[in-house]
Amino acid sequence: MLLSVDDVAKKLEISTQYTRRLMKSGRISALREGNSWFTTQDDLNKFIKKERFVVNPSDRRRKNKNLPHVISLSFFTGAMGLDIGMSREGFSPLLASEINKEARATILANNEDIGLIGDIWSYSGDEIKRFAGIPENRKIDVIFGGPPCQAFSTAGKRKGFEDSRGNVFIKYIEIIGELKPTYAIIENVRGLQTTPAILDDTNGEPVKGGALYYAMSKLKSFGYSVSFNLYNAANFGAPQKRERFVIIAKLGKKKVPYLTPTNSENGDYGLPKWRTLGSAIGDIQDKTMHYAKLPDKRKKWLKKIPEGGNWKSLSIDEQKEAMGKKFYMGGGKTGFLRRLSYSEPSPTLVTVPTMPATDLVHPTKMRPLSIEEYSRIQGFPDDWLFCGSITEVYKQIGNAVPIKLGEAIGKAIKNDMENKHDRIYKGFRYSKYKNTSEVDFPQLYKRNREKVLNKQGQLTLDI
Repeated sequence: MLLSVDDVAKKLEISTQYTRRLMKSGRISALREGNSWFTTQDDLNKFIKKERFVVNPSDRRRKNKNLPHVISLSFFTGAMGLDIGMSREGFSPLLASEINKEARATILANNEDIGLIGDIWSYSGDEIKRFAGIPENRKIDVIFGGPPCQAFSTAGKRKGFEDSRGNVFIKYIEIIGELKPTYAIIENVRGLQTTPAILDDTNGEPVKGGALYYAMSKLKSFGYSVSFNLYNAANFGAPQKRERFVIIAKLGKKKVPYLTPTNSENGDYGLPKWRTLGSAIGDIQDKTMHYAKLPDKRKKWLKKIPEGGNWKSLSIDEQKEAMGKKFYMGGGKTGFLRRLSYSEPSPTLVTVPTMPATDLVHPTKMRPLSIEEYSRIQGFPDDWLFCGSITEVYKQIGNAVPIKLGEAIGKAIKNDMENKHDRIYKGFRYSKYKNTSEVDFPQLYKRNREKVLNKQGQLTLDI
């Protein structure tokens, strides 16, 4: 039986225009009759297998009807990095929320029972509980997720943050307020601390840190105590220098303590030193690897760069030729033509390992880090299944929370639930940045706000 363009488009859940391009280009083997294109199911299956094409899974309710002792939900789930870490401490989510089709397929490939929803704007709190299989009167213990946070400097400028419809960061906080879990976790990038927003008291002007201030204030209005800090994942056993912002909100007046480090850069506090790249990937170097291609023009220079080096390892004349105009730009530019070192932690994994300014080239081989090495660095189990093309898998792993950081978050919650107290490492530097906690941040935001308002007043006087 022949399949038309419309048939294929429906099966793959893509547009007819894109389907036609796939058939005309030969990526889907097809024959032409007049102005129409046709293929067979066998040829379509070959395309799906060869290109690791993913058909978006449908939203579904949780299959297992049993309820665990602790009820947890996951949002912005991705490849489940945070979920794995939390699960190891007893917080296995009953529901995942994700819109990326490849990540959705990854979730279901690794958890056959979990409930799955997509766009959180499409679900009420009651619907979320139904998809998770949670009875109406059952309390939710933990919600966790890493919503993307956008700046609000232009859209709805005179109406501000509250009017920024469509922003999932705001929606996630609203879901927390509606479902009222005992604990809520917001994981985010370092830039959250400086993400601007227009709030009620900023006279229509964006203020740095406004998004975080909004989140902190809103959570407190829901009855939560809030603690947060910027954490380097290397301090928690990840072989990667990756800094992530973690907010932990708890119903009531008692804050959850900061995460407990398991490692330190130089072995301070009697802790083991940071784990190295070699400790994570050294034992899989004889396995088959899958990886992106390096541009040929970059290989010319990488041949001359030793393990742990970058463009600065070249002679001055070579640096000028290799870097071009970028040679004269400011900044360290340490990511250009960068070979990693087995004896150091990996830099932050990015979603594309071959971007010029953030090269993640293997210490000794002429290729970027493979998806297998990416997976090891983030701490995924070796048998974890990732769905989609190599490009999509890099994206899923690169966006994930390091599993060891997820474990540290889960342990902090579990200790608080059980009223246990870990050792406190007084003066420990969780990251290289200052003023990153909920104690320091309000004053930092206040100064940012005053600076904007004073500048606005000066402009008014000048006019």
